[in-house]
Amino acid sequence: MEYTQLGRTGLKVSRIVLGTMNFGPQTEEADSHSIMDAALDAGINFFDTANVYGWGENKGRTEEIIGSWFAQGGGRREKTVLATKVYANMAADDVAWPNTDKLSAVNIRRSVDASLKRLGTDYIDLYQFHHVDRSTPWDEVWQAIDVLVQQGKIIYAGSSNHAGWHIAQANETASRRGSYGLVSEQCLYNLAERRAEMEVIPAAQEYGLGVIPWSPLHGGLLGGAIRKEREGGGSRTTSGRSGDALKNTKVREQIQRYEDLLDKHGIEPGEAALAWLLTRPGVTGPIVGPRTAEQLASALRAAELKLSEELLAELDEIFPGPGPSPEAFAW
Repeated sequence: MEYTQLGRTGLKVSRIVLGTMNFGPQTEEADSHSIMDAALDAGINFFDTANVYGWGENKGRTEEIIGSWFAQGGGRREKTVLATKVYANMAADDVAWPNTDKLSAVNIRRSVDASLKRLGTDYIDLYQFHHVDRSTPWDEVWQAIDVLVQQGKIIYAGSSNHAGWHIAQANETASRRGSYGLVSEQCLYNLAERRAEMEVIPAAQEYGLGVIPWSPLHGGLLGGAIRKEREGGGSRTTSGRSGDALKNTKVREQIQRYEDLLDKHGIEPGEAALAWLLTRPGVTGPIVGPRTAEQLASALRAAELKLSEELLAELDEIFPGPGPSPEAFAW
């Protein structure tokens, strides 16, 4: 496993990030523990979760599963760089009662304490803002974060799903306050969805944030979706956000070209998509969310895969990036 520093920090993290969103809803606790053990054994030290994972009536369940894994000891907590998130409504009945969501200082304080309890730990390495809170000023957010850092409850702060100008606004405010600011941005980024290259990734690089792409296979679309559909296994693969994508003739032709290209090179589509992200400027590592041990093994193979310059150029032809802003949308 290769390691890199997270943005401008001295923190060393694996270039594959273990996403845990399936732990609970899709993967039972015992299997989740086995996957985390296998990840740690393979050198993956960067685990990502969120307070809301588990969803519905089981919000927080994923953090609890990670907490019960930490409780087994054996250096599990000490070896893990733990990232979780705050923003979502955590009210038990899903009713957005005031101050049970977003980024007010009140909700940040309550949410950290609740996550620490579920996780069974006394600190969080990376505390991420799951979404932009348009009603809370950054001065208030950083005041809350600075207190938590001083208390030893968190070490670093990061963002998720923020625009480039949000990153600039956040870190300019932090700079005025003498706060450290954001050290990472978790964004939607993959071969099929490259809009982050226009402004989000350049902003992250300018301010020293590590980029952590989520949905690296674009909901399964880049994981051999047409082949699996043909083999009768596509119902799960093309569900969710990408469920209707293959009904679009242009998208289907694009994915078919992609799968044919990788078949010619003898490379699994999902592994190529992950390996491509590891070549991108500013990327710390993609988040993989395995439901099974085999899916984790596939991600580990991707970490060792080196794509040739020829193949990278061919992938760019199939999935051209938007180019930098403002050229991408102006003269």
